[in-house]
Amino acid sequence: MAGPTDLAFDPWDPAFVADPYPAYAQLRARGRVIRYEPTDQWLVPHHADVSALLRDRRLGRTYQHRFSHEEFGRTPPPPEHEPFHTLNDHGMLDLEPPDHTRIRRLVSKAFTPRTVERLRPYVEGLANDLVAALAANGGGDLLTDVAEPLPVAVIAEMLGIPEAERGQLRPWSADICGMYELNPSEETAARAVRASVEFSDCLRELIAARRQEPGEDLISGLIAAHDEGDRLTEQEMISTAVLLLNAGHEATVNATVNGWWALLRNPDQLAALRADHSLVPAAIEELMRYDTPLQLFERWVLDDIEIDGTTIPRGSEIAMLFGSANHDPAVFTDPARLDLARKDNPHISFSAGIHYCIGAPLARMELAASMTALLRQAPTLTLAEEPKRKPNFVIRGLEGLRVEVR
Repeated sequence: MAGPTDLAFDPWDPAFVADPYPAYAQLRARGRVIRYEPTDQWLVPHHADVSALLRDRRLGRTYQHRFSHEEFGRTPPPPEHEPFHTLNDHGMLDLEPPDHTRIRRLVSKAFTPRTVERLRPYVEGLANDLVAALAANGGGDLLTDVAEPLPVAVIAEMLGIPEAERGQLRPWSADICGMYELNPSEETAARAVRASVEFSDCLRELIAARRQEPGEDLISGLIAAHDEGDRLTEQEMISTAVLLLNAGHEATVNATVNGWWALLRNPDQLAALRADHSLVPAAIEELMRYDTPLQLFERWVLDDIEIDGTTIPRGSEIAMLFGSANHDPAVFTDPARLDLARKDNPHISFSAGIHYCIGAPLARMELAASMTALLRQAPTLTLAEEPKRKPNFVIRGLEGLRVEVR
């Protein structure tokens, strides 16, 4: 086992955050599981192990369905963080069966393929409008002009959030998602708590209005969803709506800018895509593999497990390195190369198992809509200036991506 002093893995080092993939190669060479003291976690860097552990019921996103904090050897979160944890802990992503099974089944009744497909004209129309404005201005910031407004507006439209209240959605989401980084600060926690309270209050009012006057939106669908008399509680509806916004746009925003930054650094692949727009679906999968929007996903060890002869005891936390798994040469030929024609691409950017991303079809639709609009309406798009990486490691993105359209 290796200690942190001789690992290149350092999620607080800007150089590592800028390009973690060489360090991942070192981790994979080191072994299948590596103890990392600064975060009190076990790092898992190989695709086969990450894929298997995502499906392993001896691991969980929570432990509270089986153990108290004390029984599990963990310190309860501070009372002042309670609004964040109430919001977070009632969402599907942080629940295990039977609660996860029940909530996902009910949410799936409202979040159907038909519901998603019904949004296609809105998604494609908005993508075309945003890109048309970018092109008319001769360029701009791809992040703020296209990547952010598209998925935020789509989720807001889907949930039925009024136009006047949509301006806070992205700031709320950013503040809440700050808690998913490694060892978040008290300042980060305070922002997340405030955003959790404000966002929850907004949704509580919306739910009350939809109970009185149902519409065609997802909130109305969540209120109506039932199964053998079982319904979602108000808190479950609120947590589901917040999860759909946070997970439903953070990954899409970052996949868009990470993807175009990768294309602009690989002009041969961008040229191939411009010459053949039928490559768009395969390009989206490859870009999500090549520079993974969510680099790390955590699970609690509910029962002792063994990985390559090392026993990981109950109460431990495992950090599955999605970015490393997506660059594992045991699965991907020449993984450091961007190859939009890659045929076999079992990336795990949308997770796997019972927590596979319920919004993956919508994310793919949004990414395809913006990419197709940019290829058609901004065929001369070029980089205006070198972008800066956000300091975050877990949720990987850029501060901005300034482009020119001549």
